[in-house]
Amino acid sequence: MKANIALSVLFFSTLCFSQNVSDSIPPSPQEQQNSAQRILSSNFGKAVTLGGYGEMVYKQPEGDNGTLDVHRLVLLVGYKFDEKTQFVTEIEVEHVEEIYIEQAFVNYSVSSNVSLRGGLMLIPMGIINEYHEPTTFNGTTRPAVDHDIVPTTWRELGIGVTGRFPEISLGYQAYVFNGFKSTAPDGSEGIKGFLKGKDGLRGGRQKGIVSTVDSPTFSTKLDYYGIPGLRLGLSGYFGKTQADDEVENLDGANIGISMVGFDVRYAFRKFTARGEFVYASLTDTDQYNTLTGKDLGSALMGYYVEGAYNLLPLTAKQKLFAFARYEQYDTHANTEGDLIRNDAYNRQDITAGLSYHIANGVVLKGDYQFKDNALEGAEVLNQLNFGIGVWF
Repeated sequence: MKANIALSVLFFSTLCFSQNVSDSIPPSPQEQQNSAQRILSSNFGKAVTLGGYGEMVYKQPEGDNGTLDVHRLVLLVGYKFDEKTQFVTEIEVEHVEEIYIEQAFVNYSVSSNVSLRGGLMLIPMGIINEYHEPTTFNGTTRPAVDHDIVPTTWRELGIGVTGRFPEISLGYQAYVFNGFKSTAPDGSEGIKGFLKGKDGLRGGRQKGIVSTVDSPTFSTKLDYYGIPGLRLGLSGYFGKTQADDEVENLDGANIGISMVGFDVRYAFRKFTARGEFVYASLTDTDQYNTLTGKDLGSALMGYYVEGAYNLLPLTAKQKLFAFARYEQYDTHANTEGDLIRNDAYNRQDITAGLSYHIANGVVLKGDYQFKDNALEGAEVLNQLNFGIGVWF
């Protein structure tokens, strides 16, 4: 109870001390910032910077009961120790009952274009994992590719460097993280596996919660922003999973991961577009499945393309985007050994709807999703969604 009261006080306090906001959908992708970047760049001489974001959603599957949910409320806190040293954290409450730390890192500016970071940070893969504030993307829910292939919100503990080469319009990030957790004793002389076929690596996120460390993983991203209105990203993540000491020497306790991603964002006047492609190759999944009884695939693949058009005049303060998104994602893009590919894991979503930005930082959303998979005779329910998103 005391923790809930304290969080409530902190959330209400942001109304008085939150930083100035820029438009949630900037005219150019080069200008887009996420919460951490906004805090780091907008102290305005103040030691403490506060803000937040949140979303409330309604989901109505065809023929089933709908659900209403305060999906998440996030408190953003930044502290500026001096001109070079800052701290950023996100405290997230999901579904009104689960409390997580989404980010908590120290940023040290070596120069205007180079910073060192250490702590709990987002893995730079694709678009949504780093830019997931509800006013920055179309659709009531995040793309499925950024749920089952890139397990957003994907964050781990690590250290690294970020910066840019302005003369060639290139930004970079490079980090060493702890990895996904793959196996642990289940308490009854068996082995518990955290990774599985339906959503791939998602169950292995450690999120900074007493994280097991066996071997480090490497994550990097390059962003090119030299063409007006265009932003290109190339990401990579490489390493092995982590296992508890009691089981780490067993055959199949760990798997290898090589993930690459390409993303693009474009904006011209009223038109915006984005797309993403992610492929992950997993090794030793046959041994892992034998050890744990799971059905993890040896390759994950997903992509989406999206276009949106602002229906209101460019001079209007409000924006009304009509959008459509097509995505294909398969967590059994390949399998090893005797594991047969499950066509139900080869999925397709088409999402179309509206995003009405009634003010900078406030959006009303509505969309309809046509869902399908490659399994013959499968009945997949389409879904109607509505939502409210804020970011300040």
